[in-house]
Amino acid sequence: MTKTWNKVKEIMKKDPRYPIQAYQFVFEALDYTTNMLGKNQQKTSDVDRHVTGKQLMEGIRKYALKQFGFMALTVFEQWGIKQDEDFGNIVFNLVESGLMGKTETDSRDDFKNIYDFKKAFDEGFKFDGKYDIRLSLNALGIKK
Repeated sequence: MTKTWNKVKEIMKKDPRYPIQAYQFVFEALDYTTNMLGKNQQKTSDVDRHVTGKQLMEGIRKYALKQFGFMALTVFEQWGIKQDEDFGNIVFNLVESGLMGKTETDSRDDFKNIYDFKKAFDEGFKFDGKYDIRLSLNALGIKK
């Protein structure tokens, strides 16, 4: 794993736009996506393991909301990720360094205009709990 992180550090020297946390997140999101799609990373065929840019972007969206909840957009902004194309840049930096693979038909364009960040991460966040805000308001002495 040390070789991987050394390569990521080399990528960051060439392209300092994104911190190491963004690259780690993309690796984790890829793992999340392959599991979500039922793809086995242990298979020997690249076709069996491959996910498209669109599939990865959906996995990134779901994984980000799971990991960061309503803070996902804020975390991405801290990492310099402001649009879906930024994930394409990270992925292709990893591809060019040999840390990720691609098919002949994969391109950076696969990561363009997949979704609007504000809609996907702010408006797309749904709180699934049974939390009743009135309890907190009452505890603070606020009657509503």
